[in-house]
Amino acid sequence: MIYKVTLNGKIYEVDVEKGEAIIQKEYEAAAPVAAPVATAAPAPAAQATPAAAPVAAGSGNAVKSPLPGTINAVKVQVGQTVKKGDVLFILEAMKMENDIPADRDGKVVNILVQKGATVETGAALCEIQ
Repeated sequence: MIYKVTLNGKIYEVDVEKGEAIIQKEYEAAAPVAAPVATAAPAPAAQATPAAAPVAAGSGNAVKSPLPGTINAVKVQVGQTVKKGDVLFILEAMKMENDIPADRDGKVVNILVQKGATVETGAALCEIQ
C-alpha cells in the first residue's frame, strides 16, 4: 500500500508491504512553499498592494475544488484557452482520481495550486477569465 507522508516540508510516497517500507517518490510540499511567499510579499510596501489584488481576483473567477484531496496532476498552463468541460486538474480523494473540469470557457490567468498540494472543499485551484 502506498502512503503519502509529509515531513519537514517534503512529501514522501512510501510503499509499505509486509512490514517493509520503501520510498517511491520525494518532492517538496506545496503548503510550506506558499507560506514564505505570503510573508515575504507584505514586507516591502510597494508589493503589499499587488499581493492583495490576486486574492480579490480569485474570488470571482476561481475554479474551486468540489471536495478535499490531493492534486495529482495540473493539466493546464497560464495563458491556455479552455472550454467548458475541459479537464484542468486531477484530484485524488479517498483513493479515487477525480477530473476537475472548467466551469466556463475562457483563458487561464493564474494557477493557484501545484502537483502534490492538499486542498480543502471550496479551495481556489485556478482563475479563468
